[in-house]
Amino acid sequence: MALLLPEQTFNIGPSIGKSYFEDLQGGTNATVTVNNQGAFPVDLVLTRVNAPVITYTVPDGTSLTLALGLLLVAALLTSAAGGTNGTIQVAVDSL
Repeated sequence: MALLLPEQTFNIGPSIGKSYFEDLQGGTNATVTVNNQGAFPVDLVLTRVNAPVITYTVPDGTSLTLALGLLLVAALLTSAAGGTNGTIQVAVDSL
């Protein structure tokens, strides 16, 4: 059964990274949605069990939803060009 975690609002300045989900006890299957409402892109950085770290750029004014297995950490990272704001929400199979 999926568990929808509370939506988190972010307002991140330039060149800052922040973690929004962590499961350091083995990972969990999850769906991550990022809505970038700011004027600059934001990178969604995902760390999974026994897999390379993957990064997706979410352009300004757009959203991205990804489903993946064995998620350990979901974080957002802004560029030096500028900060951004929006929301991030994670749904997990179980915690």
